[in-house]
Amino acid sequence: MKHKLSEEIKKIEQQLWNMSDHLYKNPELGDQEFESSQLLIDFLQKHQFNIQKGIVNRPTAFKAEFNSGRPGPAIAYLAEYDALPGVGHGCGHNLIGTMSAGAGVILSKLVSETGGRIIVLGTPAEETNGAKVPMSEEGVFEDIDVAMILHPSDQSYVSGDSLAMDAIQFTYTGKSSHAAASPEKGINALDSVIQLFNGINALREHVPLDVRIHGIISEGGQAANVVPDKAVAQFYVRAKERPLLNEIVEKVKAIANGAALMTGAELKISNYELSYDNMITNNTLSEAFTKNLQETDAQTIHQAKASYGSIDMGNVSQVVPAIHPYIGLYKPGLIAHTKEFADITITNVGHQILSNGALSLAQTGYDILTETELLEEIKREFKSK
Repeated sequence: MKHKLSEEIKKIEQQLWNMSDHLYKNPELGDQEFESSQLLIDFLQKHQFNIQKGIVNRPTAFKAEFNSGRPGPAIAYLAEYDALPGVGHGCGHNLIGTMSAGAGVILSKLVSETGGRIIVLGTPAEETNGAKVPMSEEGVFEDIDVAMILHPSDQSYVSGDSLAMDAIQFTYTGKSSHAAASPEKGINALDSVIQLFNGINALREHVPLDVRIHGIISEGGQAANVVPDKAVAQFYVRAKERPLLNEIVEKVKAIANGAALMTGAELKISNYELSYDNMITNNTLSEAFTKNLQETDAQTIHQAKASYGSIDMGNVSQVVPAIHPYIGLYKPGLIAHTKEFADITITNVGHQILSNGALSLAQTGYDILTETELLEEIKREFKSK
């Protein structure tokens, strides 16, 4: 019966291509994807999915579910559809959203015979303030057995890891004064930020190789002859696993407090974006997906590439067995977050990758619905990690 999935994808692939192209032409930034999310919702509703909009208090998030009415596993496909400023869908989220929706729909055509439930989750703002974080924290995955997402890339790679990340803002408040006539009466908040950067630069010599700390001065004063009474720095702090990240963050905060003591400024520390946990790939699930992708797509599937980025799928992987593999766009060396990357998604190659990806995701879901031992092994591995 699994071969029927190939027949089902042919029935809807033109619709999927059209939706992906529409998303490309009408990019929307994170948490502003009102048209993008509605496009996917309308498609899923036409295929008898029940829709919950605005879940986890995010207006452009949604949960679409097809329930067979028979007992069985719950398979979740995660859809992203936020774009990047300036380059639009330079990370290929137009493909991601439509691949997941397509996988959900074609698998739903068989689930009445296998039993179980198919869920497509609309997950806004992956690039900035990922909705998968509150979804993971607020129980959205409690009744889900596995979660999958497939990301376009230059080449195909098996699901790997990612760095845990905190986005920290340091706001220093000093006292303004004339920088030339009465500098002694001022407290220079910008000096605090400069000392913060100096301290973090010194810390970099004494952290593991996988740690990444990088930041900007988002506010540093208004005029050179006025002592800045406010200065703001924003940093991403990343590490291979959450416990190590927590240790590094405490050191960074200590440096920030030391900078305030050195200048006499007051300090407020806050998070300006949600924190991402490190990705834990479920290898059993990953192997099942890789086998299906190898049979569907002719490309070589490479081992997981070293990742120094952070994704909100990491938070999902902490609460449910999950994978985040990559499907290649037949262009080795292609750089993400570029206009060139976005443009390839609407070519014939991009369309074929969309179809192949949706089919491979659906085939993996079918394996889980029908092979009890596979799901049991996936869950055993998840518990062990």
